[in-house]
Amino acid sequence: MKMQGGAAPADARDPHAYADGLVRGAGAYAVPGVPALSLADEHRFGTLLVERLERTYTRGGDNATAYDLQAWFGRDFDKVVVKAEGNVASSKLQDARTELLWGHAVAPYWDTQLGVRYDTGTGPDRGWLALGIQGLAPYWFDVEATAYVGSGGRTALRLAVSYDLLLTQKLILQPRGEIQLYGKDDPARDIGSGLSNATAGLRLRYEVSRQFAPYIGVERSGSFGKTADLLRASGERAQQTRWVAGVRFWF
Repeated sequence: MKMQGGAAPADARDPHAYADGLVRGAGAYAVPGVPALSLADEHRFGTLLVERLERTYTRGGDNATAYDLQAWFGRDFDKVVVKAEGNVASSKLQDARTELLWGHAVAPYWDTQLGVRYDTGTGPDRGWLALGIQGLAPYWFDVEATAYVGSGGRTALRLAVSYDLLLTQKLILQPRGEIQLYGKDDPARDIGSGLSNATAGLRLRYEVSRQFAPYIGVERSGSFGKTADLLRASGERAQQTRWVAGVRFWF
């Protein structure tokens, strides 16, 4: 077949001149039994990110240890995701949320997630079906939005947004906010319908390395409506300011 525009000149560069004679499927670096190139999504990877492992301090002495982690294993387009968040006070698990999800990429930087959630801690345990989306919004906002359906007609919605503001290459300020809404009252767990609680905070971390960063910060947490009434009735505060110190790491 003739080349477009005529034949190649006699001194044209040999397309294999810099390959040392290596071609796909043959040569010193060929993988036996693999007829084609291996792409990144054909491999499985795993990651554990501990976003928050911290000690919280309040003026009223309601100190606690809190954790927020996420782990996944799989390929770029499909993976198993585990999320866990909770706090421990007075050597007792106060409130915990654990989710097992199947994540599927639907767009660049965005995954849909489908699975189950299980709540433990104070009050009876609760199980939920979960459907959500997680990803990186324009201007580099990390976003999580998940809807839940439980037994007895229970429904819930959780929204979380965070942003990493680089003050330097190692010093990072992270604003973070989270709200939770419930479709019906659950007095056994001190939950009222509507906007149940919201949290907003700032954390300043120093990345000793990209994988390890201690931090300090402050956050304001508040309960609203029937949830606030139930907490006050049980002798707890509906509004709290918490000072935090902890570490963020991943591997």
